Amino acid sequence: MGKDGSDGFDWSKAICSTLKSSDANEVKKLRKLVLLSLQLDESDKSAKKSFKKAVKQLEEEGKVKLDADGTIKLKDKKRKRDKEEKKKKKKAKKESEDNDEKSDDEKQETGEKSSEANDDDNGEGSQSVDKNSPCVGNPQGVTRLFLGNLPFSVDESSLAAFFPGEVTHIKWITDKETGKFYGSAFVEMDNSKSAADAVAMAGSKLIGRPIKINFAPAREGDIWPPVKKVVSGGGQAGGSGIKAMSAKPDNCLKLFIGNLSYDIDDEGITKFFANVDAEIKAVRWLHHKDSGDFKGCGYVEFWNTEACEKGATLNGKSLLGRPIRIDWTD
Repeated sequence: MGKDGSDGFDWSKAICSTLKSSDANEVKKLRKLVLLSLQLDESDKSAKKSFKKAVKQLEEEGKVKLDADGTIKLKDKKRKRDKEEKKKKKKAKKESEDNDEKSDDEKQETGEKSSEANDDDNGEGSQSVDKNSPCVGNPQGVTRLFLGNLPFSVDESSLAAFFPGEVTHIKWITDKETGKFYGSAFVEMDNSKSAADAVAMAGSKLIGRPIKINFAPAREGDIWPPVKKVVSGGGQAGGSGIKAMSAKPDNCLKLFIGNLSYDIDDEGITKFFANVDAEIKAVRWLHHKDSGDFKGCGYVEFWNTEACEKGATLNGKSLLGRPIRIDWTD
């Protein structure tokens, strides 16, 4: 049996809980939320009566205040008690975290002392050891990461804001001849923990694109991290060069299209080429064999060579915010 009637529902608890967890301060709005929480029909007259009775009971008990304008709120005394309980829980949680941190610090300090003793002969301090210390999610202590599927508008500041840790170095991967950005980069994180946290974010969206993030230990002989903080492209990653098209085959009817947005579809590419009166006959998108993920490129076939030539004039033009790369193909 319920606290407020014989319908089996604890109306008082439902009302107080809803008032605490929502901004509902109008009686009608509160009633709607309470009925939904109890999985009751809003038009149920019996439920409405039970709600009204429970509100009246709470008002008599001094737990809620019902104003003449139809607004309702928890009494300050009850809200104060709830706040105090929240403070106690928060304080207990902080003390628990502090104890964990203290324990970790003690372990780290022990490790640092041991490291300093071992490194006295070669003069190395504990900083380099701490930077690449194995941790949860990063047992090798790797701090160099590969980033893929980056948006062309990405820059140093947006990367810094995206990752929870500090990015100390960036190497944008660009075309050697044109300087055009490939949508990928290598980054160095400030320590192994930051690197692990970053890899855990793989698939998260940066400026609307799901980012690929992997550990990428430097190979033997690589100069890493680079001398400069940002290499190949400065603060802004995107390049502006347009790669020249190859020689056109005789009676060419097909074009290769690359550097496409992952939001492109048949309708979008058809409308794009329609801007130059180039009617498409067929479209074929390319996908990775293993994952099935879209590669960001494909082929378009036209009805005649004249339409194909018109389509080729769009090489380098912007499509969904990205400069499309077009080339002749058999």
